[in-house]
Amino acid sequence: MILEVAMLHVKPGQTSDFERSFQVASGIISKMKGYIHHELKRCLEDDHKYILLVKWETLEDHTIGFRESEEYQEWKQRLHHFYDPFPVVEHFEEV
Repeated sequence: MILEVAMLHVKPGQTSDFERSFQVASGIISKMKGYIHHELKRCLEDDHKYILLVKWETLEDHTIGFRESEEYQEWKQRLHHFYDPFPVVEHFEEV
């Protein structure tokens, strides 16, 4: 199992729209091969900051299966314009 972690900085004044768009986008990612589970958390100290945690069966399920899919293009269209700066995405494994 791989954990994808992304710190998301949403542009001021767009958090409500982002959260609504994310609800729709959740349906996209949850249907992908290798997807296990995801969570979106809002920061208590900075309400424009979120953390996205996605569990995948393999790294390639995310980096190739999802990112190279048509579904990812819809994901990008729904969400990427909310971010400033664009998030760094990292992957973690159990030790």
